Parts: sequence; C-alpha cells; structure tokens
Amino acid sequence: MRNEFQYKVKEFSSSVSQSLLLEILALNQDNTPEVGSLASIKELQNLVTQSSNNYYISLNDTVIAFMICFRERSSYHSVNYKFFSKKENKFLYVDRIAIKDTYRRKGIAKNLYSIIEMQANAESIPLCCEVNTIPLNEISIKFHQDFGFYRVGENDFIDHSVAYFQK
Repeated sequence: MRNEFQYKVKEFSSSVSQSLLLEILALNQDNTPEVGSLASIKELQNLVTQSSNNYYISLNDTVIAFMICFRERSSYHSVNYKFFSKKENKFLYVDRIAIKDTYRRKGIAKNLYSIIEMQANAESIPLCCEVNTIPLNEISIKFHQDFGFYRVGENDFIDHSVAYFQK
C-alpha cells in the first residue's frame, strides 16, 4: 500500500498514558456522531479495559486515527455489541474507528481494517460492526460494502439508527 505520508500503526492497551488517552478522546469527540460520544476520559479508559484490540496512528506526535475492537464474551454493555453476541459464538467487533479530517481518504481505514481482518481470518471468525443510517453515514456504508461487508440487521434508537454489517 502506497501512502502519501509515512505513519506507523501502534497497538495500545488500558495501561496507555493519560496524554495518549486524551488525544484519542479528543479525536473520538471530533468524530461524533459517526462514532458514539464519550463523556469522559474515565469512560474511554473503561472502554479500552474491556476491549481486545486497540490501535492508533500518530504522525508528527499527533494521533490521527484510532480503532477499538472487542471479542465475544466481553462485559461491554453496548446494544450494538450485544446484537453480535446473540448472533455469533465467536466474533471480532469493531466498536469505533476515527480518523482526523485532514487524513481521510488516504488509505488509513483500509490499513486498520486489514490488520483486524487478518486477525479475524486467522481464527476463521466474522468481523462485525455497525454504521449509522440516521444520521446517514453514506461514506462509511460504502466503505464497508466495498471492503466486503454485508448487512445483517438494523436497529432504531430514539436519537439514531444503525445498520449491522459482517464480513
């Protein structure tokens, strides 16, 4: 994969520094409503503690992207995660991915998804996620379909709706 700039994907865990968590939280909040809002750094810390696979990309000492994923049997209480928990015995769930505006459409999402897809393929388990349909996130829906995901369900909430995708 050819990049216009050089970056390195790094894995992180719940023992990550507060400064890195603050950068990830800020990027998360900049990407709402495409990703769910987080009320505090403590909420992000809890999310990361329950997750299984987390990655970030920094460029010039600034976080420009991150991805947080979960495996089955997590204590995560997300309704969207629970959709796949009821449907699949084993799976890898992409809970959130966010990319700084100026770095979108440069292959970063494909790179992160390729890493997580290799893990899912190595265990022969489905890769799962959800995408907002209200408000419509047409770019993300197209990205996931082009990446080989197919729609397996949907859910309407009070303030938004989602489509569930699996690969």
